[in-house]
Amino acid sequence: MNNIKEVAVIGLGYIGLPTAAILASKGITVKGVDVTPRTVEAVNKGEVPFVEPALGEFVSAAVAAGTLSASFDTPEAEAYIVAVPTPFNDDYTADLSYIEAAADGIAPKLKGGELVILESTSPPGATQHLFDYLLAKRPDLNKDSLLVAHCPERVLPGYVMEELVTNDRIVGGITPGSSRQSQGSLRDFLPGSDPHHRRDDCRNGKAGGELVPRRQYRLR
Repeated sequence: MNNIKEVAVIGLGYIGLPTAAILASKGITVKGVDVTPRTVEAVNKGEVPFVEPALGEFVSAAVAAGTLSASFDTPEAEAYIVAVPTPFNDDYTADLSYIEAAADGIAPKLKGGELVILESTSPPGATQHLFDYLLAKRPDLNKDSLLVAHCPERVLPGYVMEELVTNDRIVGGITPGSSRQSQGSLRDFLPGSDPHHRRDDCRNGKAGGELVPRRQYRLR
């Protein structure tokens, strides 16, 4: 993951756990975080708390190899992937409280220079909100050292383990530095790719982000 060796995945649901398992299968130390005891217990046993083809094999192998574990507490890491729910409020606005809760766990662990990727499906402005929220929690950090980006996942149930590594991706960073870091990290999902990319500011509707094109790749 762009020379990143330790990753924390916040939210071990239908996107978070497959993401964690694939990264762990590549030798990256992945610590998953979830609030559901059943999920944490299942993952630490090498089991999957829901049905998704091929995921169980990845999870059991990664747990046996010592590269994947789960807990309730957010650990220190070089990168954080946030894959939590973003349901609707009664007025049809997005409920960002789960993102804020993830940020509450991440903020105390930051030292500066860590990468935070929001993978949750979320409305425009959510990534900026996450950045501002983290910075408000940690005003001692230089804002240029806080690398926050958005990379939403679009996968079909039943094909998640395949599509996580074959689907095209676009990642947009709050800053050019966060965009570059995030784009580099995706090469773990798309081995050998050399994506064309832009490094513009992704805020306020400006064009920007990184396009990682599809590559032919088969899971083991």
